Amino acid sequence: MSDRNEASNQRSTISTSRLETFSDGVFAIAATLLILDVHAGTQALGSSLLHSWPSYAAYAVSFVTIGIIWINHHTVFTQIGKVDRPFLLINILFLMFVAFIPFPTGLIAAHLRGSDLEPAALTYGATLTFTAAFFNTLWFYASAGHRLLRPDAEPRVVSGISRSFLPGPFIYLGATLIALASAIASVVLFALIAVFYVIESSFFARSNK
Repeated sequence: MSDRNEASNQRSTISTSRLETFSDGVFAIAATLLILDVHAGTQALGSSLLHSWPSYAAYAVSFVTIGIIWINHHTVFTQIGKVDRPFLLINILFLMFVAFIPFPTGLIAAHLRGSDLEPAALTYGATLTFTAAFFNTLWFYASAGHRLLRPDAEPRVVSGISRSFLPGPFIYLGATLIALASAIASVVLFALIAVFYVIESSFFARSNK
């Protein structure tokens, strides 16, 4: 009976390597797609390049955001020893939103100086809010009761990830709702959040060396 249970457990858990490879591919494609919305107009080249600054700004913010998400995803997997089917499904939903980020990024770039910036900012913010929410779901499903963590997972790192992940959805939700009052303020907040997470990620890495 014990052999049968062990075999069942082995079938229900899956190696992390294939999942990490697939996830890295989605991150790479999402980051690469961002460049498709960066282009010069039909005016004289010099003025076109200057006029296209919203595309550069949107590209930079979203590229950094995706990069930070990828770094955090890698950090999560340093503590995970195995994955199961529910974890795979949660990861797929999480990656679905990561892959969607280039679309609202293009909306922000196209409407940063126009009257339709509010719906663009709301779409961008909703995407990042859902991305953060599913990232939290992914982590807390794996870490609850050490369900999928490595036997030697570091308690300090595990608790640090949990503390840093919890505010994410609420931060993005707050920045998104601000778009109802001021779309440009909302967009500025998204940029500041990206900078904040770059700094926070650097300090987190140093504190766990």
